[in-house]
Amino acid sequence: MERRWNGWGRPDVAPTLPETAAAMLEERLGPGKPLGEASLAQALTQVPPSRLPESSHWSLDPELRLRHSRGQSLPDWLALKSGQLGHYPDAIAQPSNDDELRALLDQAHRDNLVVIPYGGGTSVAGHINVPQSERPVVTLSLARMNRLLHLDPISQLATFGAGIAGPDLEAALNAQGFTLGHFPQSFELSTLGGWVASRSSGQQSLTYGRIEQLFAGGVLHTLTERWVLPTVPASAAGPDWRETILGSEGRLGVLSQVTVRIRPLPETERFCTSVFRNYDDALKGLRTLIQSGLPAGMLRLSHPEETRTQLALALSPDKKRWLDRYLALRDANEPAMLVWEGGAQFRAIRRHLNQYGAVMHSQTLGQHWHRKRFHAPYLREALWQAGYCVDTLETATDWSNIETLRRAIEQSLNNALASEDQPVLVFTHISHVYRQGASLYTTYLFPNGDNFEHSLLRWRRLKHAASAIIVEHGGTISHQHGVGRDHAPYLDTEKGPVAQAALRNLLTHFDPRAQLNPGALLEEGECEA
Repeated sequence: MERRWNGWGRPDVAPTLPETAAAMLEERLGPGKPLGEASLAQALTQVPPSRLPESSHWSLDPELRLRHSRGQSLPDWLALKSGQLGHYPDAIAQPSNDDELRALLDQAHRDNLVVIPYGGGTSVAGHINVPQSERPVVTLSLARMNRLLHLDPISQLATFGAGIAGPDLEAALNAQGFTLGHFPQSFELSTLGGWVASRSSGQQSLTYGRIEQLFAGGVLHTLTERWVLPTVPASAAGPDWRETILGSEGRLGVLSQVTVRIRPLPETERFCTSVFRNYDDALKGLRTLIQSGLPAGMLRLSHPEETRTQLALALSPDKKRWLDRYLALRDANEPAMLVWEGGAQFRAIRRHLNQYGAVMHSQTLGQHWHRKRFHAPYLREALWQAGYCVDTLETATDWSNIETLRRAIEQSLNNALASEDQPVLVFTHISHVYRQGASLYTTYLFPNGDNFEHSLLRWRRLKHAASAIIVEHGGTISHQHGVGRDHAPYLDTEKGPVAQAALRNLLTHFDPRAQLNPGALLEEGECEA
């Protein structure tokens, strides 16, 4: 698939902001400040000569190096739009099989090269960014290791090359009557190996499980060895090393093959949108639903601020006016919107939600959400053209802390640009639920600054304010996006000194010279020899 070089996804997808959304943004935030963007030709003039010689193991092509320099975080977005990326890999390796991967890592080990594993390039936490390094840097793309290698229908296990993207993985399984059921919002571009390495969660994890429930085993290449992780269903033979690989972000080695637990395709899926009179009742209905054991396939609850914003972004003015009138007649003046999938328990779930003040159920809106669920990242381009930045952050905490944490996060973001007298539009939804608690997914928008540097400064203030609040208030710094480089400064507070020392020692054991993705997971310099 052809991809936009300085943004998200396919270049032929270019959404526009509805009039209602543009008016709402200007009213809430002030006028946007379009900054323009550099052309690909201009950006290529900034790519320096490589420090590596020509080799059969890699390519020195400047455009390939440019396209593999950044992910999709807001700092990455600003760097790409400005054409000033700062640091670039010296080469891009694209092995096609385990032998070629092994040969590359052997050479990297001999020559003390830095290696950055690259999956779909969808990281929003700085996982794949090139660090400032006196050593040459090779970015290792697994895009050619992208096939179904084996399917065991009896055990319901499937083994893939780690570089396979979500749509190709599902297509291969669906053709044989199976599904993995892992659908992160980045599904269109992200890869199986990236899901394991960052410990991701899909939108329907209530049915299928997070990636840690789906990851059965595979092959990991350390700097010196090929390590096979067996697929036993359970074991009491000491610690399970699969748990250590999950979330390791390329610091221990590079996954070349991943075996996952699959399921037969569902007979039916029924997505629905329900609207509640207020958020408190909706939240209680959500919690009691999951704790009652009713098997919903997914549950996604938007706070009224997000409900209003999402409807403004999704509906035409006429449809929005009709819905506003209908909800007003049902006394839903601060509506909270729940998107859910019910399968065979559809009616039982709807009856449960009615007990907690649901005033509307719409399978039409539910199916619309399902069709468009991977479309949201494309809206960043429309917002950019209108002169606004948008970013997200996510966490998870126990039910008893969920509202305290949500309010604290939103307040920290609302106040972060007060010194500039600049308001911020902040809204939150609950993206995943568990019997014990839930995840919070917060979106925030603000006008671009006077230039790219000013816009980045605004983001840093917002990101630090919210991240500090999250770890101080008992949330995890990442529920589904991993640590990367952006979240690494906050890991000490969450994990504590004992765990951090153990992690540092583990990374040093596998990678004593800090050659594998240094700076991700632990801050730069923490595990250098």
